[in-house]
Amino acid sequence: MNELRRDPITDRWVIISTERGKRPTDFKAVQQEHKGGFCPFDEGNEKYVPKEIYAIRDKNSKPNGKGWKLRVVPNKFPALRIEGDLGKRGVGMYDMMNGIGAHEVIIETPNHNETIDTMSLESVRNIVIAYRERILDLKKDSRMKYVLVFKNWGLLAGASLEHTHSQLIATPIVPKRIVEYLNGHKRYFDYRGRCIICDMVTQELSERTRFVDENKDFVVIEPFASRFPFETWIIPKNHQAHYEFENSSIYNSFADILRMTIKRLSIALNRAPYNFVLMNCSFDNKYNEYYHWHLEIIPRLTKIAGFEWGTGFYINPTLPEDAAKFLREVDM
Repeated sequence: MNELRRDPITDRWVIISTERGKRPTDFKAVQQEHKGGFCPFDEGNEKYVPKEIYAIRDKNSKPNGKGWKLRVVPNKFPALRIEGDLGKRGVGMYDMMNGIGAHEVIIETPNHNETIDTMSLESVRNIVIAYRERILDLKKDSRMKYVLVFKNWGLLAGASLEHTHSQLIATPIVPKRIVEYLNGHKRYFDYRGRCIICDMVTQELSERTRFVDENKDFVVIEPFASRFPFETWIIPKNHQAHYEFENSSIYNSFADILRMTIKRLSIALNRAPYNFVLMNCSFDNKYNEYYHWHLEIIPRLTKIAGFEWGTGFYINPTLPEDAAKFLREVDM
């Protein structure tokens, strides 16, 4: 029977529509063809992208040349630009401001054919450390209120280049979805005196029906009100509102669990395209007591259509409990 499930954080409902017949084994994605050819992100092509903002390099290598392990560069076609003033103003009943922010690309490896699931642990650690370093740097800009770190992998997930990379966008306002998360965390904390994600971790580790994997610092789950088939969350076991404030050892654990989770999904879903989003706290420290950062991974297996746009409901044809069981049983 179909079910309606409420997301305890955002208060949105999803429809788990099992009558649509999408079992976990039905989601073997068709592999995308790689076009090949020139890639501006390959080592040796550094002059074809903007100058690096941050890099992890071999000891004797020079900026903007060969010898790098990871580079961060401004997006050549940015959604927002760092230069200028906000210029907040009204146009009649409407509010607007200049398109100020930052849009950066994290080129995760010099090797064109590598992906997170095939990289070494050190390489993935470089990625998650780069996220921290760039967030910390952008927080120094008083115009910025939030940094969203995200990854699009595969054409159907919005990746314009095949070479594995992620992005971040810093914004002068807190995005609506983050506001929903902040308010949901606060609402739960005001009622129960506890962090909602901490309670979620405790329950999922106890029940283990939506549990996928864990290490000493993180747990991987399929959320109770999953919006999409195989929606997967990586959650720190210990409370921390800000990703960038974690102690150094946590990033080793995070790199390990991220690499293994992407590998697990890749095997299970035939390398399906995916997005992931780092759901971090806003720069305002007033949320520290009740907000809890986490990473959300969304394999691109279904499409959003008219009902979803018109209602805000998502229709998920696969029980998260079934998806979790399927992922747990993947032969790694």
